[in-house]
Parts: sequence; C-alpha cells; structure tokens
Amino acid sequence: MNYWMILKISLKALRRNKIRSALTMLGIIIGVAAVIAMVSLGKGAQQQVQEELSAMGDNTVWVRAGSRRSWGIRSATGTRNTLKGSDFEAMLRECPAIKAVSPSAGSVAQVVFGNQNWNTRIEGYNEQYPQLRNWEMAQGQFYDVSHVKSASRVAVLGNTVWKELFSGSDPIGQTIRIKNLSFQVIGVFKAKGYNSWGRDQDDTILVPYTTVQKKFLGGVLSVQSGIVQAVSARATYAAEKQIRSLLRQRHRLGPFQDDDFSVRNLSEIAEAAEATSRIMSYLLAGIAAISLLVGGIGIMNIMLVAVSERTREIGIRMAIGARPNHVRIQFLAESIALCTMGGIIGLLIGLGTSYGIAQFLGWSTIVSLDSIILSIVFSAGIGIFFGYYPAHKAAGLDPIEALRYE
Repeated sequence: MNYWMILKISLKALRRNKIRSALTMLGIIIGVAAVIAMVSLGKGAQQQVQEELSAMGDNTVWVRAGSRRSWGIRSATGTRNTLKGSDFEAMLRECPAIKAVSPSAGSVAQVVFGNQNWNTRIEGYNEQYPQLRNWEMAQGQFYDVSHVKSASRVAVLGNTVWKELFSGSDPIGQTIRIKNLSFQVIGVFKAKGYNSWGRDQDDTILVPYTTVQKKFLGGVLSVQSGIVQAVSARATYAAEKQIRSLLRQRHRLGPFQDDDFSVRNLSEIAEAAEATSRIMSYLLAGIAAISLLVGGIGIMNIMLVAVSERTREIGIRMAIGARPNHVRIQFLAESIALCTMGGIIGLLIGLGTSYGIAQFLGWSTIVSLDSIILSIVFSAGIGIFFGYYPAHKAAGLDPIEALRYE
C-alpha cells in the first residue's frame, strides 16, 4: 500500500473543490482559533490574579482591630483600639507557625519638597515590611529596627511620589516635609503599579509605624492592623488559629465573648480566586470546543456528500484492484488533511488574536505550548472521528452497484 500516493490523491480531490474545502475547514479554523484565544485569556487572568495576591505577600494573614459598638450601632472593622505593637511582637515570639510580622498605622498628609507638593498616604510599618510584601528597593535602603525603636523621621517613597516630588532626580538624603515635620528620604521602592481594584500601590510613603503613632496620631499606642507571614502556605491556617488563641489570651476575653479583632487568611482568598479563574478557563475552553465539534459535524456532512458524488469513481477503483481498506484510508486521509490544515490556520489566527487582545485591550494573555499541541491533536482527532463513518461507508460500497451509479 503506497500511503504517499493515497495522500496525493486525497489532496488532489480536495483541490478539485477548493471553495467547498475552504468552507469545510472554516468550522475547524474558528474552533481552533477560539480554543487558543480563550485558553490564553483564561490563563492570563489566572496569572494576573496570582500576581495580585503575590503582591499582597506570600503566606500572609491580615490582623485588624475590632469594630466599635455604641447604642446598637457598629462601626467599621479597625475602629477600636484593641491591637498594639506588642501583640505582634508576641505573635512572632510565641506562635511557631509565624516567621515575620509588622504592625500597621496610617494617615493621609500633604507632602512638600521645594516648590512641589503631593497629597498621599503615609503608611507605618516595621523593618520587615519589604519581606512581607515582596517589595524590592529601586534606590537606597529600607529603614531598620533602630529607626523603628527610636521613631525616627525617615521615609521610603513609592514610585509615584518620587516622580511627583522629584521628577525622577535622586532623592536619597533629601529632606521632605510631612505635616510640617521634616523627614529624610532613605530609599525608593520599585514600581508595583495598580492593583485589581484600581488603587495605585506606588502612591504612598513608608515610615516606621512608631513614627506615625507619635507624630501623626497623638502618641496612641494602638495600631489599626498588621501583617503576619506564616512559614509556609499550609501553615497559614495553623498561624490563624495560633493568632486567635494568643490574642484572646492577651486581651483577656472570656469563653463567651466575641473576638475584639479580625483575622483574614489570604490563602483562602487565593485558593478561591484560583478556583474561580480555573473554572472560567474551563468554561471558555468548553465554549470554544463546541465550535470544534460543530466543525467536525460539518466535515462528516461534506465527506458523506463526497462519497455520494464519487460513488462511480470508487467503483472503478475497486474494479481495477483497490481493496476496501485502500478506499477507507483515502477518505480518512482527506478528512484528516482538512482538519489538520484548518487546525494550523486556526492556530495562527488564535495566536494573532491573543496578541491583539494583549496589545489593544490591555488584557493579560498566556499562550501555552500545551494548548497549541492539544488543539492540533484534537483537530486531527476530529478528522479521524468524524471522517471514519463516511470512509467506512465508501469502503463498504458494492463495486458493481457503484459502477452502475449515475
């Protein structure tokens, strides 16, 4: 059996009806292009969610003060003075599942340098903040434990504040004024950009949390919230339990009293977000796969028409020695060739669509090698699956009846 000859005959048969062959391939082209584009869009969204959560810190648990209750009216979380910096020091000291902590205190202020000014967030953390948030320095350095203990007036600028106040010039060692207090700039963070809810993460100034307490909050010892980092992702759940137990003990809460704080495990949010984006990816891929299925049905229909049109040709081939298996392979080859060519064209269109979505709409897309291989293999598989019945029908024709067919 000369397979090369069978392939040449199959391609010649397809070229005889170029328009019909092109229209038949259209279903596969659209299906493969849709699969590539939708899967890349889903994977891009999944990676974007992971990057957002990573920007908030790895293995992170957020602890916030409780809410006030007055005459049956409850205020927002973080409005009670129930957390202190010493609580977070105790967590690091007494909770085995925790490896880093930072209390948090914040304010909003007008910042002035020379003839430039900018209104921004003033956020106070301890020396472990860059580790907790995976935030690297672009210039200078972050403040250390001695600055925190002495409530030093040192500042680390977010990238947006640096550009607004210094127009890109070197700020290290310069003095800025925050609420009429002078602060020395010792570092600048690398740009992080906007988060998923539209907040500019670089529009901030970091100072020791003790400085915020003493200089901006009237010397209060309480903090609004804090960040806790567990030793691993799995340990976040153990850390959450240890934090609750420790804080209830330190705040002398009875068995029937509610927590005067809240603990939020970002691992749970990450798992939920990842599951949601994964389901969305499967949904998009499933919708696109329906296009491939419709394309396969179209190929079966056209191949059945081809068998009907070429019945006399099949009879002549069988009469001069072609076996049923030869006829079956020929029609299968035509079906597979249609699907494979359609798959390759659809792949190119899908790649172009993914690139266009990223460039013109600004959405994140990731084209994986797995999706490329899967779409090509799947399109060839559709050619075999939907082409087998027409090929089997052609191979089962009676040569004498086929020769009589008009």
